[in-house]
Amino acid sequence: MPSDIEIAQAAKMQRIAAVAKEKLGIGEEHLEPYGHYKAKVSLKYLETLKGKKNGKLILVTAMTPTPAGEGKTTTTVGLGDALNHIGKKAMICLREPSLGPVFGVKGGAAGGGYAQIVPMEDINLHFTGDFGAIQLANNLLAALIDNHISHGNELGIDVRRIQWKRVLDMNDRALRDITVGLGGTANGYPRQDGFDIVVASEVMAIFCLSTSLEDLRTRLGNIVVAYSRDLKPIRAKDLTAHGAMTVLLKDALAPNLVQTLENNPAFVHGGPFANIAHGCNSVLATQSALKLADYVVTEAGFGADLGAEKFLDIKCRKTGLMPSAAVIVATLRALKYHGGVDVKEVSKENLAALEKGLVNLERHVENVGKVYGIPCVVSINRFTFDTQAEIDLVTQRMKKLGAQVVLATHWGDGGKGAAELARIVVGLCDQPSKPTFVYEDADTLWDKIGKIAKKVYRAAEVTADAKVRAQIKKLQDDGYGHYPVCVAKTQASITVNAAVRGAPTDHVVNIREVRLAAGAEFVVMICGDIMTMPGLPKVPSANKIDLVDGKVVGLF
Repeated sequence: MPSDIEIAQAAKMQRIAAVAKEKLGIGEEHLEPYGHYKAKVSLKYLETLKGKKNGKLILVTAMTPTPAGEGKTTTTVGLGDALNHIGKKAMICLREPSLGPVFGVKGGAAGGGYAQIVPMEDINLHFTGDFGAIQLANNLLAALIDNHISHGNELGIDVRRIQWKRVLDMNDRALRDITVGLGGTANGYPRQDGFDIVVASEVMAIFCLSTSLEDLRTRLGNIVVAYSRDLKPIRAKDLTAHGAMTVLLKDALAPNLVQTLENNPAFVHGGPFANIAHGCNSVLATQSALKLADYVVTEAGFGADLGAEKFLDIKCRKTGLMPSAAVIVATLRALKYHGGVDVKEVSKENLAALEKGLVNLERHVENVGKVYGIPCVVSINRFTFDTQAEIDLVTQRMKKLGAQVVLATHWGDGGKGAAELARIVVGLCDQPSKPTFVYEDADTLWDKIGKIAKKVYRAAEVTADAKVRAQIKKLQDDGYGHYPVCVAKTQASITVNAAVRGAPTDHVVNIREVRLAAGAEFVVMICGDIMTMPGLPKVPSANKIDLVDGKVVGLF
């Protein structure tokens, strides 16, 4: 079997203008081409779609991620192709990959095997420059803060209470905590600072939640960048930064149109991580896709405890979007990993470990079906070494929860390998659906994190030290209590401890830090030891990537 990149490089792509016209009815005059195979769809054209009826929205989520891999993005692409294969008008909406994971450890976000979006190399590298624009907008604001202080500090910014960090779209642990302004008076005031990765930036969250350029400008202006000595919030608009930031982002805000290996349309736009941000593609892309297709397949990052919860409680709450059905992706080898098997041994039949690890999948099925209220199906990415006894065990256990199990082979067979999954999803979309939020707007911030922890994570309690509790209370008192809560925690466990597998109950969720995202309009609660600037592993993926005879190699 050829590698993902070899499959992508052999793809027979159509000109993106042809895909737009034939599949979506979008004329070439409404496209901003970036070469032959990728383009942005103009915001003016998207405005004309507002009166159209929405299609059905399908959410792809997953069990808790493991080193064995589950294939959530691959399933999203495969399901989109499969819906078109069975005669439905469908498109997919995905996030853009971050260069940090591409050159680090996690990999890209273009799918795999014969269920990929292309041009894969472009998508996983610089693509259309959206992340560069977000990085520049973020860092312009950082530069304006220090410049304002250097030129007299008319706003009275307390340099000890600057909240805004610089960002870089690369894993770099050395930049987590730094000192800036060294070298004398010409370089400003020395102070402690740090970097986040671009995908953790509030600008990224704002970018993905904005519905127009004006909405983007307003949200950017509302960013709280610092506090004065009397604890008065200083916003980006107080520095007159939001206009220039909007200019840097104006072209990036238009959704990117690409295609699958089967020449079906896909929007790939925005890319926040779901363990440290809200983990969904842009609202503009999703809303537009729903006007252009009868079925729209999208994904939310990591497991259903992270991405799916934030998809509902942040993205859907703020936009009125609601999914008609959900697909929960799993693999037998990942289930065995949650049952305690070493990752090197997960390809071997082990019914005892599988039975033990099934509690993880059961938890996510219960959350999606009962806590979130979304009709769902379990899609098993099938491998050749999966045995019938293992498949039967999973099917029996899921049947007790009322969830159908389907085996999908889209990785090797493309859309036709997920045709059964597509038919089941269409049936689920025809059923009545009343998705529900985990908490109410009127709940306090402390009650919101408590409900997430107890309902979704099955924790016994939420803890925080006196300083963090005081910060949460102040945010509540300052009028931010109606904001949703964005939990930043490890993706590797339902708990806040990455080493804990399965589906434990009665554990403790400790809040280490609280951050206000006033422009994005949510409050980030950072739990456990999760980092907003990841580091590279001992052997990063970058060591395998090269250019040989003009071709990129080693990129998945």
